[in-house]
Amino acid sequence: MSADQVFQICNSIAPLGWILLVFLPKWKWTKQIIVAGILPLLLGIVYLNIIILHFGDSGGDFNSLNGVMQLFTSKWGVTAGWIHYLAFDLFIGSWELSNGQKNGIHHLLLIPCLLLTFLFGPIGLILYFVVRFVKTKKFLHENF
Repeated sequence: MSADQVFQICNSIAPLGWILLVFLPKWKWTKQIIVAGILPLLLGIVYLNIIILHFGDSGGDFNSLNGVMQLFTSKWGVTAGWIHYLAFDLFIGSWELSNGQKNGIHHLLLIPCLLLTFLFGPIGLILYFVVRFVKTKKFLHENF
């Protein structure tokens, strides 16, 4: 399978998880596949395989900006990086949903957090923490 094919498959599957988080947050399959971490785990397994098979193909390292840029000069490097984002952002989105439900935050308030996490990762997480603080008056929680 080519890097283009792996990219296309993962890039098509991840948004389905986000659709479930936003539109069907209490559905049995959303909880079993997304909130339980199954889809992020599957993306992680694809990422692991790419790293095992292709890490170092383009040279580069994590010691400098130029080194990191060189890691992303191959299709496999960019595909691995993108899947890394897909998996972690989806995992964070599923945590926001689960944590928000545990803290009694209405789903309509979670939707902007989820959408921003989908599009801009950490910005959505920041918004979630702000919303949670406003709703619960606590910044840190025992269940994080």
